[in-house]
Amino acid sequence: MRPFAALVVAVLGMTAAVSAPVEAGPREREQAEAFRGTREGRIIPLRAIEARIVPQMRGFAYIGPEYYAELGRYRLKFLRGQRVVWVDVDARTGEVIGRSGF
Repeated sequence: MRPFAALVVAVLGMTAAVSAPVEAGPREREQAEAFRGTREGRIIPLRAIEARIVPQMRGFAYIGPEYYAELGRYRLKFLRGQRVVWVDVDARTGEVIGRSGF
């Protein structure tokens, strides 16, 4: 490729990257909804829920949370060896509403 053509391709590539619309993926939308819900007092902050649930899971490594806005619940993921356990928590009350993988 000639130097001028390479420059044109590079500039067009940068322009396309800059002008491409940035859309929030599902995870970003869920995080934004969790933040709004916490700020508005509709849901309990994740850190408060983790502070209550994680100590109950002795022997398990805490992997992290997922928030399901349409269900109003957090799903906390734990791991022990090759066993994966999920703990579903009502985001409004902080109550455990289900466990799977035990």
